Amino acid sequence: MANFFDTSIEFLKGVGPQRAELFQKELNIASFGDLVQLYPFRYEDRTKFYPISEVIDSMPYVQIKGRFSGFEILGMRNKKRLIGTFSDGKGEIEMVWFQRIDWVMNKIKPGIDYVAFGKPTRFGKKINLAHPEIEPVTENSLKGNSFQPVYPVTEKLRARYIDSKQIAKLQVELLRIAEPYIRETLPDDLLTHQNFLNKKDALKNIHFPISQEFLQAAQQRLKFEELFYIQLRLIKMKLVRQGKFKGQVFNDTIILTKFYKEYLPFELTEAQKRVIREIYVDMKSGKQMSRLLQGDVGSGKTIVAFICMLLVIGGDAQAALMAPTEILAQQHYVNLKKYADLMGITISLLTGSIKKSKRKPIHEQLQSGELKILIGTHALLEEDVKFKKLGLAVIDEQHRFGVAQRSKLWQKNVGVYPHVLVMTATPIPRTLAMTLYGDLEISVINELPKGRKPIITTHQFDSQRLKVNGFIRKQVNFGRQVYVVYPLIEESEKLDLKHLMDGYESMTRAFPDVPISIVHGQMKSAAKDYEMARFIKGETKIMVATTVIEVGVDVPNASVMIIESAERFGLSQLHQLRGRVGRGAEQSYCVLMTSYKLGADSKMRLETMVKTNDGFEIAETDLKLRGPGDLMGTQQSGALDLLIADLSKDGRLLQQARDAANEILNSDPELQKKENAMVRLQAESARKTAVNWSRIS
Repeated sequence: MANFFDTSIEFLKGVGPQRAELFQKELNIASFGDLVQLYPFRYEDRTKFYPISEVIDSMPYVQIKGRFSGFEILGMRNKKRLIGTFSDGKGEIEMVWFQRIDWVMNKIKPGIDYVAFGKPTRFGKKINLAHPEIEPVTENSLKGNSFQPVYPVTEKLRARYIDSKQIAKLQVELLRIAEPYIRETLPDDLLTHQNFLNKKDALKNIHFPISQEFLQAAQQRLKFEELFYIQLRLIKMKLVRQGKFKGQVFNDTIILTKFYKEYLPFELTEAQKRVIREIYVDMKSGKQMSRLLQGDVGSGKTIVAFICMLLVIGGDAQAALMAPTEILAQQHYVNLKKYADLMGITISLLTGSIKKSKRKPIHEQLQSGELKILIGTHALLEEDVKFKKLGLAVIDEQHRFGVAQRSKLWQKNVGVYPHVLVMTATPIPRTLAMTLYGDLEISVINELPKGRKPIITTHQFDSQRLKVNGFIRKQVNFGRQVYVVYPLIEESEKLDLKHLMDGYESMTRAFPDVPISIVHGQMKSAAKDYEMARFIKGETKIMVATTVIEVGVDVPNASVMIIESAERFGLSQLHQLRGRVGRGAEQSYCVLMTSYKLGADSKMRLETMVKTNDGFEIAETDLKLRGPGDLMGTQQSGALDLLIADLSKDGRLLQQARDAANEILNSDPELQKKENAMVRLQAESARKTAVNWSRIS
């Protein structure tokens, strides 16, 4: 028969067409395979019964046994609620229903013993259970189950009488009929080596564990399998690319050596030298380079990119650098032009705001090969931007570009693809990098340039405003510049703008003699650029802004970053904002302002910021607090809809899975060996539905 697990869920006993449609809409479950992989998110102990007199509202959930002594309906229309008094002979508790009142009244009969299960809450002086699970006492219900699975359900499912218990019943039926069709998906030697459960036992014990040990064993096995096939696919993509895509060979280092000896104004860090060596090996290998360069804010990625461009120019080819915003592209251009001019290398800037008349000579020089380096925004992707020979495409802050946009850039070269270097100042935790960019080589610049002083970060409360203003005054008197940043979130945009304007006014009152800029997302681009330019030139000393300054502004004289309502920012955002200062030789400061009212996560974020300047440590903490989907923003989060594995907790398992996948593919790249037949079969069936995890192109 066709694959059993592709069967529509409507053919499972107890489902049918209407419920099937609901499952599809609410939980995205369409087939037997989807349902069997709807894993419980927790397990409840149903062996313990509590006396009603011991039930308190801080308990996560309770199971009690007793009888209903009476019912009362209160309220009218949509405010109607049913209250049932439930007693075990020694104590009483109220059961409350706001929906399905008629159904409850029909179902529950007086004088019968029931088992009730739910979360206790306090209303006034009374404890109640809202919408409890109720069933008549039977021999089975009194035995209970120490691992009752709890499945995700939505309000719409509940309204149609599908709760976690109903889903558990469907899983029992599905596992019963599925038994002959569950095939093993991991090789025998891997199962033996890792001491894993077989697939059948793993599925049974993830839904209905026979003990704590079996539950953990099932979780480990299924997490490993999920991560293993992701890594297998990524490594296979990498091998295919390396075999299929030839690369231009660049091994002439004459121009590079000249720059190094005569014009480089500072000593490179050991980390920068290591990364340049890694890139050089790629560029002379004859295979296309696809490398992710991670480096904290201010770690010197741009100069590394420029040195790699020199290698390409030495081989008589061209280089392009694409940045996500005009300000950032402009900044890269200004920084690199001073080096290019010294070397007599032609460099141009191409952004959306450059007039047509000025574009024509750029296009011509690019096609003739006279123009060696082109810096720009998405404007680089336009049809009439044609290179004579593009040897290196550098993409900055690549998560800000869509996949289609990036691929356009490296299809600009006819014949052989250019080498691709992707740069990001958003430190990516190891587990996330292995999963999102597992088919790329990864380089890390993990030290700051010599003489760069670590930024001093402090946490101050709103009540200490006068002290903070005194500090700002002192820094301005020293000739430094100051950022004051406010959060701006779409949901509360009007209120946030009001806070920003209030903040601007209070700054002008506190510093009447100091010129102040203001920048926010509601301003027209020209006005924003004008205010930015004034601050960059040093005409204004304080900039009050929303997070529009997060990426790319480089003002070496700005040495103070004040972040208002810091508890409302994510950790990586706080770290990116802090990276706007500390770019000159002076000591820089970051002040996190908050009210006294802080949740546990907010406290953790602020403590982490005060404790460390290390972007990778911050990214690891952020991953634990927010989870991987949030961390990468909407563009990438779809790639991380893992069924059971958790990148913030399963780092070791991910490494084991990657090592195992590497081992198999190193000895059998095409998965042709008999012992790898099931791996090939599983990889192929997974590929039909797979998200394209990590193409940089």
